[in-house]
Amino acid sequence: MEDNNRNLILATVLSFLVILVWYTVFAPEPVSDQPSGQPLTEQSIGDQPLATPAQTAAAAPADLENAPATAEPAGRVAIQSPAVSGSISLAGGRIDDLLLTRYQETIDEGSPDVRLLTPSSATADDRVSVDSAQYKPYYAVYGWTPGPGVSADLVPNPATLWTLESGETLAPGQPVTLAWDNGAGQTFRRTFALDENYLFTVGQSVENNGDAAFSAAPYGIIARHGRPDTQNNFILHEGVVGMVDGTLVEMDYDDLAELEPVEREGRAEVFEVTGNGWIGFTDKYWMTSLAPAPGQAFTAVVKYADGADIYQTEARFPMQTVQPGTTLSADSYLFAGAKVWEVIRSYEEVPGIQRFVDSIDWGWFYFLTKPIFQLLHWLHGIIGNMGWAIIALTFVLKTLVFPLARKSYISMAKMKELQPQMEEIKNRTGDDRMKFQKEVMELYKREKVNPAAGCLPILLQIPIFFSLYKVIFVTIELRHAPWFGWIQDLSAPDPSSLLNLFGLLPYAAPVQGTLLHSLSLPALAILLGISMWMQQKLNPAPTDPAQKMIFAWMPWIFMFMLGGFASGLVLYWITNNVITILQQYTIMSMHGHRPDLFGNIKSSMPKRKGAGDKPGVGK
Repeated sequence: MEDNNRNLILATVLSFLVILVWYTVFAPEPVSDQPSGQPLTEQSIGDQPLATPAQTAAAAPADLENAPATAEPAGRVAIQSPAVSGSISLAGGRIDDLLLTRYQETIDEGSPDVRLLTPSSATADDRVSVDSAQYKPYYAVYGWTPGPGVSADLVPNPATLWTLESGETLAPGQPVTLAWDNGAGQTFRRTFALDENYLFTVGQSVENNGDAAFSAAPYGIIARHGRPDTQNNFILHEGVVGMVDGTLVEMDYDDLAELEPVEREGRAEVFEVTGNGWIGFTDKYWMTSLAPAPGQAFTAVVKYADGADIYQTEARFPMQTVQPGTTLSADSYLFAGAKVWEVIRSYEEVPGIQRFVDSIDWGWFYFLTKPIFQLLHWLHGIIGNMGWAIIALTFVLKTLVFPLARKSYISMAKMKELQPQMEEIKNRTGDDRMKFQKEVMELYKREKVNPAAGCLPILLQIPIFFSLYKVIFVTIELRHAPWFGWIQDLSAPDPSSLLNLFGLLPYAAPVQGTLLHSLSLPALAILLGISMWMQQKLNPAPTDPAQKMIFAWMPWIFMFMLGGFASGLVLYWITNNVITILQQYTIMSMHGHRPDLFGNIKSSMPKRKGAGDKPGVGK
């Protein structure tokens, strides 16, 4: 039994150390999940995006911080769909005002919709209500790079005033078209279409009514002024995300700021995409991405402007020549919205954006994270409540590893059967530890007992625990997902507190992030500690004082450590513990070694001294 306890302690301590490192190094600080949140400043935003068309052999938009500002008030074209609302600015024809109407900033009633895209000061007007102390400019803009022999003023730039040629409000099934005439025989048009969710189809065309050929190259830009608030941890990627011919590209904002200078680009990295790809920015739950049509070769560029503090991604198309009397067009897609797994997976099928679902940060254990999420998503579709779906998921996972758990518990039962023989070996070998260990191992081999089998179920829980933590932390399906009662957001810690008797006392719980809050155990954390303590009591306490002390403290240490995790994860851990208790008790009872649960609890309680027992008095 000593070896069995020793193995269990080893596995428990290992689990504790891994979770401790995870919690202290990788676990995120609680911050808002909004796209941005620092004050706007003249130095950080300017009035124009980083890039604008410039005449170069590489057809690359050059730095555009000093492009002319709009000289007259620009109009706006409204955007309205079941998933988004906002407007397109006629200054530059940019999509720079977008709210996600299916998501609110908090779970409080009346909370405003999440804002994804925000105009710069040059394109904002009274019709766009933006809290400049919270949001930074973040938008998508399209244009043309002039070809050889074409002046830059003959192509539209991000300050160009477009006119609304057709349509009134951009909505599903209701596209709008903007137009601009350069006065030299060329008319540029930009058509926007929108589906029921978050995919914009952007068609750019130039009609050449002049006498000579006209060369230009279309492009799309996503510009982000100033660094947004991020979670600042290693478990979540935020920054540039893209796919280059099947290779995932991820760069955080520190990486962008440290890019090496590239000729005619500034700090940049250039990717040549031969057939399939997309590029953009991802936040924890939201993403804005440029996606050329499948099979379309293009140049993907990420860049950063030090002075203007602007981060940018670009999709550039090859230079083309428009003959007189003809029209050149280029279509592409803009995703701007929430990273809903079912939605972005549908875009892999139509229009065929390759591996778009990998914009969700599945992490190192993606081979576990993806199937766990898909199973949870399926269970949620059947049950209709994410909390109960997590409980059902736990049952499914425990069923899958049951053969291993069964083998472990049978091995523990056999270990109990071998106790008399081990005691005999111990008496026979005396203080000769080497001989004792040798004879014990021979006994295990002869009886076909694996003393490490008791560790395997605990060790197996570590990657499953981390994978489920990743699912709960990064997938938007868990954001603001309620269970019942006071648990209204399974992606957030349990808001209840022992210090106010879980809301019975007339004062609020301590503010999250304070020292007092870390001591104010929520209800789920206490249930977690109790379930771990009950699981521990299935076995007698070890006789070694050091081991006994570790066992005594471990459940309560875990209670404090894990109690501040997302309530969905703590719910999983509690359910896992309860199922483990039932499994171990049942299997060991079937093999004639029913755990003395209540006896072990009683023996761990402090013994009361008799009336005649006095300190310092021998018997």
